[in-house]
Amino acid sequence: MLNIYPVVLEFIGSLRPLLSQIERRDRDLGRQLRRASSSVALNLAEGMYSRGELRTARYHTALGSMRETHSCLEVARAFGYVRNLDHSFTATVNRIIGTLVRLVEGKR
Repeated sequence: MLNIYPVVLEFIGSLRPLLSQIERRDRDLGRQLRRASSSVALNLAEGMYSRGELRTARYHTALGSMRETHSCLEVARAFGYVRNLDHSFTATVNRIIGTLVRLVEGKR
């Protein structure tokens, strides 16, 4: 198992309060955030047990979904649905994205 996988699961768990705030104001954006964040974990897990080009494709999808997750949070902040994200939360987002970029590029 990749070391980043439990980090992704913990990150998703930490989204719950934000997700509730967002869904109260914008159900569609909340659903988009839920789908995108789920996709990160699911594609990462599938990639861990795939080989070759399929593995890279799954990691690439997970990366796209993580960027989408981050964008959903930025949009929610821009609309005033949530306050600024704390530094440790943003650092976790950047850590996950950075790890996924390295996986897509084939560097571990």
